[in-house]
Amino acid sequence: MYKREQKSWLKHLDFTILDILCGQAALIIAYMLRFGWHLPYSMELYERLAIVMLLIDICVVFFFEPYTGILRRGHFQELNASVTFCTIIFAGILAFETATKQTEIYSRKVIFSYWIISMAVVFLSRLSLKHFLLMRMANAKHLSVMILLSTEAYAKEALLEFNNLVYRDFIVAGVIVVDRDMRGEQICGVPVVACADDCYEYLRANVVDEVFINGNTRESSQELSNELLEMGITVHFNLVHMNALAPNKAVEKYGNYLVLTSSMKIASPRQFFVKRVMDIVGSLMGLLLCGVAFLAFAPIIKAQSPGPVFFSQVRVGKNGRKFKIYKFRSMNIHAEEQKASLMEKNEMSGLMFKMEDDPRIFPIGKFMRKFSIDELPQFMNVLKGDMSLVGTRPPTVEEFDQYQIHHRARLGIKPGITGMWQVSGRNDITDFEEVVALDTHYISQWSIGLDFKILAKTLQVVITGKGSK
Repeated sequence: MYKREQKSWLKHLDFTILDILCGQAALIIAYMLRFGWHLPYSMELYERLAIVMLLIDICVVFFFEPYTGILRRGHFQELNASVTFCTIIFAGILAFETATKQTEIYSRKVIFSYWIISMAVVFLSRLSLKHFLLMRMANAKHLSVMILLSTEAYAKEALLEFNNLVYRDFIVAGVIVVDRDMRGEQICGVPVVACADDCYEYLRANVVDEVFINGNTRESSQELSNELLEMGITVHFNLVHMNALAPNKAVEKYGNYLVLTSSMKIASPRQFFVKRVMDIVGSLMGLLLCGVAFLAFAPIIKAQSPGPVFFSQVRVGKNGRKFKIYKFRSMNIHAEEQKASLMEKNEMSGLMFKMEDDPRIFPIGKFMRKFSIDELPQFMNVLKGDMSLVGTRPPTVEEFDQYQIHHRARLGIKPGITGMWQVSGRNDITDFEEVVALDTHYISQWSIGLDFKILAKTLQVVITGKGSK
């Protein structure tokens, strides 16, 4: 029987419980520093706060997945992760106090002391637990005994790869080389214990939990796997070396085929769900603002440039899907026809058009663009599902038709109202290749936390008007 690695949030239940206990400990210390040797649970007000902290902690674990790769993090990375984790919970507490109008009831000294103490306690506790777990993994009696079954050419490669693993729950006790008799020799310090002739006899007579098959042909590996399974041994069958593919992979079943799926970014169903909920909530709030902006700016748009208040245009979205985008009109009605004559004044190098003093923009349009008010109708696109709050900017059909192969990477996610490019000083970026680099970086590093950071920076850009086109 083989214990499969847990992939859900329960995989790090130990760290989840540890952080909850650390948070409660930080609250107790902060409370005692302010009120003396009394537990906060003796007062109903702080007992309620402790429960709120617990719920916020669980939500952060569920939505932000703060323990991804935790055993592989260095001390500085863990410090950064601990500070971020505690700050999000602290922000959640402040939001709770504000929403319930209790900011004047709770002691500010307790709340801010809790924040500082929690960061230190969580960081040190995580380091201690990680040290314990890694020490336990290094103890051979807790590890599964694995035998590497390989050809001579691939044996050393596999052993070096295993030796470089920071986290592993197995020990390679020996190597079986199937294409040459190397019994008595060693490869990377691991003894060669058998060859093809006495392979089964060795596996029958010795302690072996798992066999890793590497370097054989597909047919011979499948046949060998079936025979080992009949012996009750767990079999790992190497399909492909991961370094040959993109960073994100997942093993999936398509019909009767077991396939290794690779993409720029593989997100969990939970992450997709949270992002869509964010889009729906954000778009509903944005459409309220759009309604207010319509009442304020529609008459001015009509007065300064006769024609429709809204502008629509076919754009290219995720993986080439076409959709109609909506904006408040900020240019005259003949803007598209006039674009060709202005191309020689394009300040952008590549497949985008940007001109600082564009004569097609009427006065109120410049103001609307400066503060991104013209983008508000796009919240309808977000609600419909054509766009997201955060993503990459959708190109026009004309721009898309001129794309080179590597440009298409920026269409690997839903287009967004805002994105990495918009908060990176878009007026200062004049090279389309830099836009592509920012977009592909966003896609490959995407997380819910990154979306929140971009949304926060977007608010700053919108309020100040800095970097707007």
